[in-house]
Amino acid sequence: MDASSQGVGRCKRCETLPEKIEDSGSLYLWFPIGHTHHKVTSALYKAQLAYQVIEEGKCLNIILDKNNIECYKNLLTTKLTSKELKETQVLLMPELQEPQLGDFSRMMSLENFNSLNESEWLLDLLATERITSHFQPIVYSADTSQIFAHEALLRGLDDGGNLIAPGRIFGQAEKAGLVFQLDALARTSAIREASRHGIKELVFINFSPTSVYDPTTCLRMTVRAIDEAGIPHNNVVFEVAESEQPPDIRHLVKILKFYQDAGFLIALDDFGSGYSNLNLIHQLRPDFIKLDMQLIRNVHQDPYKALITEKLLEIAQQLEIRTIAEGIESLEELNWVRERGATFVQGYLIAKPTSPPLTTTPYLNRESMSVPA
Repeated sequence: MDASSQGVGRCKRCETLPEKIEDSGSLYLWFPIGHTHHKVTSALYKAQLAYQVIEEGKCLNIILDKNNIECYKNLLTTKLTSKELKETQVLLMPELQEPQLGDFSRMMSLENFNSLNESEWLLDLLATERITSHFQPIVYSADTSQIFAHEALLRGLDDGGNLIAPGRIFGQAEKAGLVFQLDALARTSAIREASRHGIKELVFINFSPTSVYDPTTCLRMTVRAIDEAGIPHNNVVFEVAESEQPPDIRHLVKILKFYQDAGFLIALDDFGSGYSNLNLIHQLRPDFIKLDMQLIRNVHQDPYKALITEKLLEIAQQLEIRTIAEGIESLEELNWVRERGATFVQGYLIAKPTSPPLTTTPYLNRESMSVPA
């Protein structure tokens, strides 16, 4: 049985989008602690905004309409801390309807609820799949004209076909609780575009472990897309882009084992950044390590960065793990990592992300006098 046929369940979180938040209805709120509950009721009372206490003080019910929704939203946003906004759970029901057991699967944080009100453009982008991928080449450090692989990078498209910066998309998705859906769609877009362009080299595809509950279910759509595109599994490198600090190692191991058992390759992204540590190497056993661009930036001028980066390269070489120095923007950085044994390099000095993907890149050495645009 291959990975795409394992598990018959559909991942509702990854493959379905929430409905647009209505501006009227009955909003139920459950607070993390009694102090938060008291703070909100006191503020509502002082502002003369109506509310109902139910479940013996454990829950509040607020009737929203077009005239008062902004008042309630502003009060809750200003009175609660960011942690309280994340930990307060809400459920919006049609007015005069009480929640039933099946409704609780639609619960979300108050932070997500507020952000969904501002995310109509993102929901539309995801629903219509107006996203694409640009590709940045990863080249051999010894010969930058030789392309080893391409990293797929998400780009959004507005109604006019203009590009939307990925930072805006991921930032809004994080606030609105849509990272699961965005991450899954980004992976399938990368696969679709790599197939459409006929890329023969390895394709690096980013994913965030925090957007995966259970790999067998959540990643089924990704594996199916790869198989339908006819891309060999050993031509795909899944790149761990983990923002959780510290990362959940057990969860990471479970996901990467799923990928490795299916014949895919694994890369640790941003290695050497604030949260990553050497334990990740022996616990996850990656095929590639991508050295964080903040380590690489001006590494030739900073003795602290230089020592750390040099030791990481030495460790990887002894463990026969291939390394990629990312974020290369100067010939000095390129020459420094090249001399210390980095296997591959990536960065604006070599090429920016493009669509279609590049088929050639310039050879750069100490004598190079120009930088590609």
